[in-house]
Amino acid sequence: MSYAPARTRVHRPLIAAFLAMLLAACPGKPDQNETAATETAAEGGAPPVAVTPRTDGDAVEHTLRFGRRSSHYISVESVYPTGGAKTLEIRMATWTPGSYLIREYARHIDKLEATALDGSALTVTKTAKNRWLIDTGGADRAVVRYELYARELTVRTNFVDSSIAVLNGAPTFTLPVEGGPERHDVLIEMPEDWARSVTALPPHPDGKPHHFAAPDYDTLADSPIILGNPVLHDFDVDGVPHTLANFGEDGVWDGPRSAKDVEALVQAQVDFWQTIPYDRYQFLNVLEESGGGLEHKASTLMLSSKWNTRVRDRYVRWLGLVSHEFFHTWNVKRLRPQALGPFDYENERHTRSLWVAEGLTSYYDNILLARAGLIDEDEFLDLLTEQIETFQSKPGRKVQSLSEASFDAWIKYYRSNENTRNTQVSYYTKGALVGFLLDAEIRQRTGGRKSLDDAMRLAYQRYSGETGYTPKQFRETVAEVAGGSVDEFYARYVDGTDELDYGPALAYFGLRFKPSAASAPGDDDQTPGWLGAVASDSGVVTRVPRDTPAHEAGVNVGDELIGVGDFHVGSSMDSFLDYFRPGDKVELLVARRGRLVRLPTVLGEEPDDSRWQVQVAPSSNQVAKARRSSLLGQ
Repeated sequence: MSYAPARTRVHRPLIAAFLAMLLAACPGKPDQNETAATETAAEGGAPPVAVTPRTDGDAVEHTLRFGRRSSHYISVESVYPTGGAKTLEIRMATWTPGSYLIREYARHIDKLEATALDGSALTVTKTAKNRWLIDTGGADRAVVRYELYARELTVRTNFVDSSIAVLNGAPTFTLPVEGGPERHDVLIEMPEDWARSVTALPPHPDGKPHHFAAPDYDTLADSPIILGNPVLHDFDVDGVPHTLANFGEDGVWDGPRSAKDVEALVQAQVDFWQTIPYDRYQFLNVLEESGGGLEHKASTLMLSSKWNTRVRDRYVRWLGLVSHEFFHTWNVKRLRPQALGPFDYENERHTRSLWVAEGLTSYYDNILLARAGLIDEDEFLDLLTEQIETFQSKPGRKVQSLSEASFDAWIKYYRSNENTRNTQVSYYTKGALVGFLLDAEIRQRTGGRKSLDDAMRLAYQRYSGETGYTPKQFRETVAEVAGGSVDEFYARYVDGTDELDYGPALAYFGLRFKPSAASAPGDDDQTPGWLGAVASDSGVVTRVPRDTPAHEAGVNVGDELIGVGDFHVGSSMDSFLDYFRPGDKVELLVARRGRLVRLPTVLGEEPDDSRWQVQVAPSSNQVAKARRSSLLGQ
């Protein structure tokens, strides 16, 4: 419903009264009615309503309304006790724990306003990109209202539409800059067509549905809330309740199978850590054709495709996501680098130990799938092969160390560009491979009596409290379990850029890289020339990897590959280069910013990706087989 501006100004009181009559007469359509009422209030037609506090003043009271959900908006109302102070300053987080990038959540707020409890307006002054100063006039409570745009379906942000709401604490709620109550209550006014609110937030003591009480802001920020119509699968592990909440099964996703496998995985991880640090746990599995996961203390939020249970490879990857995020329940949420706590929700907190937090978790996610009986040895070796291939294909492994990649995550990891592969390394992928080498090193040094498992558990016992660990403390813990210094290992693989030597670890477990196939007579004459640049279908270069003929020749991102010598290449340079051989000298013709440029080039030979395929060595004996069984629990 829309109105001409002049008529809206003249007849607003009548319109507001008419809308109120509609609200009373049409209770069956909450979305449409709440939308009209909200939009009228936003235009200034109805005065701010008086608010009755729900508590005795010991909590910030947040209320979420979804009258404009079809337009991706959430209405947020927060009642702040002021203690009679003349001013109240509030703020919104700029990032969320587990995702190391300043995301500027306040940019999604539309027109933040404040009133006293009786509805009288209070002056609000924005003092920073994510801060507001409210002149309370001495009122004992200030009511803050804003509309929050939510159309970014990731595990770090917010999304709402007519079918589902995916909410994270950091991008949704404000908090006092200084002082104020610790507790944050959250009341959700649920649309009638949504059945459930699923969150790890503690229920409010009043027992009302969709009413929660976070003991502090950390808990509020660490407890995503999903609203909609999920299918819940409950199971207990060692007497502790767990829930797999699948949003969007739609008769496609195999819910019972996924719940059974998640239960097996939880048991394997509990057996690994030998402790359960929570009273209940929720897997929030949103099947909305997206991807990603983010860990929390008593839950994890995951995005996936409802079709993934139909294809083995994709289903295994989903199980790997579950394994990874659940492992974080111990490694990160409790055993964490010292620099990450207490949380500073407005500024970066740098650490050189993200490779421990994320990389070692990436090492164990597949191992624990095997120990849970969800993948076999061959599937594990395929996943290991994929990690090695991914890492070895990145020239940046020769430029950036693992500890540097951890420290620079805030400015580099989430901000990739066409040159990222040349200059950066993933602390996930390299961290997992360093974990593999370190595990084999410890096992070999101790005659199989100790492993990286023991180092992780010992670190958890020592540093899973309030303070966390320093890089030095974690290294010393590993050295203690290994029975001697690991300084040289760290110097080469953690703080340095030496090429990873897989040989000793593979040999220890009776593994090897698959030998390259022998070339048949005359095959060398048929090997095509290779440029190494990556281009779009139209021939525009999108990436120039380091250590390729294209890089050496000075090919630039944005160049359009037109020809070789005086000959037009058509739509594909790669196909044209089939007529040339490694070592051939050619002259590339490219269009660069409207000008034709000729680049002398020496073609190379494309690397063989299959050279990193891990397999059981023919010479593997029963001792090596027992070592693999110890690693994989099979």
